[in-house]
Amino acid sequence: MDLEREVATGALLVDIRPIEQRDRDGELPGALVIDRNVLEWRLAPSSGAKVVDIAENQKVIVVCNQGFQSTLAAANLRELGVDGATDLIGGYEAWNAGPAGE
Repeated sequence: MDLEREVATGALLVDIRPIEQRDRDGELPGALVIDRNVLEWRLAPSSGAKVVDIAENQKVIVVCNQGFQSTLAAANLRELGVDGATDLIGGYEAWNAGPAGE
């Protein structure tokens, strides 16, 4: 997945990796950082604590370190009404490895 292209065409990129992983491995350019334990509160359309309004069917790409937590997080977001929620296969590690790692 070409994250830069996705963001340029309106996708919201959300990095749910903990601070320790971001400090160790680097930031994900263009990503909104939301800790995994508050993700649903911050993005669910019905939440009073949401940090961003998500347009109907807007793609929301959730990224974790290896792509496991993000798969579950995206599924939870879809159940809460974020219909465009998806995740990055292989997570940050695959993205950071470049085309050979995708």
